[in-house]
Amino acid sequence: MTILIVGATGTLGRQVARRAIDEGYKVRCLVRSTKKAAFLKEWGAELVGGDLCYPETLPRALEGITAVIDAATSRPTDSLSIKQVDWDGKVALIQAAKAAGVERFIFFSILESEKYPEVPLMEIKRCTELFLAESGLKYTILRLAGFMQGLIGQYGIPILENQPVWVTGESSPVAYMDTLDIAKFAIRSLSVPETEKQTFPVVGTRAWSAQEIISVCERLSGKEARVTRMPINLLRTVRHFMRFFQWGWNVADRLAFTEVLASGKPLNAPMDDVYQVFGIDPQQTTTLESYLQEYFSRIMKKLKELDYEKKQSKKQKSKKTPFKQSSKVNGQ
Repeated sequence: MTILIVGATGTLGRQVARRAIDEGYKVRCLVRSTKKAAFLKEWGAELVGGDLCYPETLPRALEGITAVIDAATSRPTDSLSIKQVDWDGKVALIQAAKAAGVERFIFFSILESEKYPEVPLMEIKRCTELFLAESGLKYTILRLAGFMQGLIGQYGIPILENQPVWVTGESSPVAYMDTLDIAKFAIRSLSVPETEKQTFPVVGTRAWSAQEIISVCERLSGKEARVTRMPINLLRTVRHFMRFFQWGWNVADRLAFTEVLASGKPLNAPMDDVYQVFGIDPQQTTTLESYLQEYFSRIMKKLKELDYEKKQSKKQKSKKTPFKQSSKVNGQ
């Protein structure tokens, strides 16, 4: 089986690629920049240039491909809009995969996307699910809640650096999951016939509120967080303002997602049946607390090493106090 991974340089995509390679699959990655994706080639993947937003580049990438795993999504810093990447690009990819005779298509969606039609990314995910289901492909849709990796920049680093931690509205509890664990489900679905033409939630062991995550980070780091609450109405005003400018559309669409995170409604789902279908041991799933503990352990160890090196350097400098000889000898 040869797999085409789309979005392989991203937070989730790189873990999917790593897992597929480690399990012996032949992996090809669709990339916009071969330079930025050089690490994938070092891992053993084949790189092929292309872009979802340029459908003419897709047929070549799909030649000889058995399965597609789509982990691509637009980024806040992209010049392209969510619609261009996550809708137009995905429709083109699904159509090209169908035309190429691809046997399996794995798609990552968002949990409860059907409940937020006013949020562009959620509505686009819902529509893509429907389009894929009607395409005739043997698909598997994995509905995610959030990545643990994102918590480092949102909570971990600001707390360590005594920077503000921004919290929005009521803060919906989210069942975050390690991308390494999500990759397990994606790759396992390729060999489990029961996952064909099915949709599954793939979420962490429990849902965590922002305050709970902050408390864990404070305990593990030994530092107190500077929590700043952003009024949801202010974010709504900023979002509506950004919609007046074409350059601000992508930012506005991203800000709309705060409606989900500030609704107070948990992003979570039962996973017992999912683990059983995929044949994965739930005890091997990383918990949020253990993930953060590993991160802070590594960081605190590194900080101690740097502090030790700094002290040693000061000691060495103090031992090398230069001998000052007077320029005048015997009064001359």
